[in-house]
Amino acid sequence: MTSNKFFPSKLQHVIMLIVFVLSSSIVFAQKDADVSAIPILSRGVQRVGNTFESVWLIDNQTTQVPLIGVAELDILHRFGTVVNGYSDFFGLYAPSNIRIGLSYVPIKNLQIGFGFTKERMLWDYFAKYALLREKNQGGNSPVSLTYFVNMGLDTRPKDNFKHVQNRYSFFHQLMVSRKLTRDLSLQAHVSLSHFNTVPGILDDKGEVVAQMKHDHIAVGALGRWKLSDAFALIANFDMPITQHPTNNPKPNISGGIEIATPLHTFQVYLGNFKWLVPQYNNVFNQNDFSKGQFVIGFNVTRLLDMQEEDLLDMMFHRKSKMNLEEGGHH
Repeated sequence: MTSNKFFPSKLQHVIMLIVFVLSSSIVFAQKDADVSAIPILSRGVQRVGNTFESVWLIDNQTTQVPLIGVAELDILHRFGTVVNGYSDFFGLYAPSNIRIGLSYVPIKNLQIGFGFTKERMLWDYFAKYALLREKNQGGNSPVSLTYFVNMGLDTRPKDNFKHVQNRYSFFHQLMVSRKLTRDLSLQAHVSLSHFNTVPGILDDKGEVVAQMKHDHIAVGALGRWKLSDAFALIANFDMPITQHPTNNPKPNISGGIEIATPLHTFQVYLGNFKWLVPQYNNVFNQNDFSKGQFVIGFNVTRLLDMQEEDLLDMMFHRKSKMNLEEGGHH
């Protein structure tokens, strides 16, 4: 039998190829935007002095809340684990998970939104409020302090649930961050996850015994180190605190790169979390980093500054042929 040791040794080359292809697509997409002359405007929503470029850093929310009147589109994707090597091309051809989210900032410091995830047909609805802002964020505090709350709704067929309330789960997170230098930003957070229903088994008396607790506490930290105006290294760590009777969740270690333009952010990385809603990641993660059970993932975000950009004009306006010829395009 032919040995497969050759293929896992090439994992780093596969990852480098993925990063190159995806980052190149962003560069060429930006060039296409220039060719089509679509106006992309902002009020300094990102980039200039902010602690983080995006509301997401790998699997966690950051303290960042966009300016009032800004909408956001998120696309989050997780492939399968890399442990099978070449047989499923390091998880790229394994079953994957994806979340598409939309959000808006109706008043200063408050972001609200929702998302839909492939796994378990899960809808999530969230609110995020910046309690304190650093000076570089337009505030007068030495740190940024933000509260995040989320409700998950499992919409699989009703035969998966005994009661309708079993569909619901909840998540609370308090996060604090600081931009230590021009290039280094760090954040720490504590979270509480709650599930209305948890797995159970029958004991010797025929009574249902919960295999896990309904409430789960976790802590974590994340950071970003900018190497240039648009390129940064990112890392994240999540540690479960609550001990359950069985199925204790595994910690998450992740790291990757971030490429940011004024209104776009792209992140690609390796990590252990496969879920895309935080309470599921924190409570049900069974990928063990000590066994190499990492997944390749990426996040793409697009901000739309509704006070500066006219969405209808961008969608339906078409430049005349004369204007295109004057601009040197055919």
